[in-house]
Amino acid sequence: MNDLLFDLAFYVTVPFWALMVFAPTWSWTHRIVSSPWIVLPPLGVWAVLGVPRLPELWALFTTPTVEKLTAFAADGAGITLIWAQVIAWDLFIGRWMYLESRRLGIHPLIMGPLLVLTILLSPIGLPVFLVLRARTRA
Repeated sequence: MNDLLFDLAFYVTVPFWALMVFAPTWSWTHRIVSSPWIVLPPLGVWAVLGVPRLPELWALFTTPTVEKLTAFAADGAGITLIWAQVIAWDLFIGRWMYLESRRLGIHPLIMGPLLVLTILLSPIGLPVFLVLRARTRA
């Protein structure tokens, strides 16, 4: 079950990423991606596993340690929870980047690869976009 939910957390975001990367100027892309609710599918996966474990999660994240997080992540359900949260956050960041790029007129051929980088490594994609955004606004 954990394997299925782990995969599902990513696959439910693929249509939104595909719209932003491959159909960025289509009017429906903007309509769909404008809604912050697009992050609900991966958060739904999180909820399936997380809600029953809320007391454990609360204890874990209010007094985190490397040892506790390592043990939590070693569990299939634990790493799936973390994965679903990361995927939802990445989509939220990518959504904001897409909307900003459209507002600022950044060309889709620049944004497409940058959004793919953000899917794979958002800690690199977001700062690169912030630099691009600052230069575009200047």
